[in-house]
Amino acid sequence: MSKLKIKRGDNVIITTGKKDIKGKTGEVIEVIKKEGRDPRVIVAGLNIVKKHVKPSASNPQGGITEKEASIHISNVALVGKDGKAIKVGYKTEGDKKVRINKKTGETL
Repeated sequence: MSKLKIKRGDNVIITTGKKDIKGKTGEVIEVIKKEGRDPRVIVAGLNIVKKHVKPSASNPQGGITEKEASIHISNVALVGKDGKAIKVGYKTEGDKKVRINKKTGETL
């Protein structure tokens, strides 16, 4: 599996998808990377879906809950300081590999 350029805690912008979330920014909560499946990310407060929950011992009321759904990693991009999407590259500083903004060259 290839290396992912987006990590947990990064600020990202949604580049494509439903019109109610396209162009919005948020923080990555989780990166889902499973063998044989495409990588996905969960962004805080975006791509909210309603889930019907059956009553159980831990949740006797049941009902409809809202939670964040995952988004394919190709539909999000990192956000630069100007608020626009940026491309990520890598550079070695000493013996450490760091992520850089390809356009400006500054480290992320």
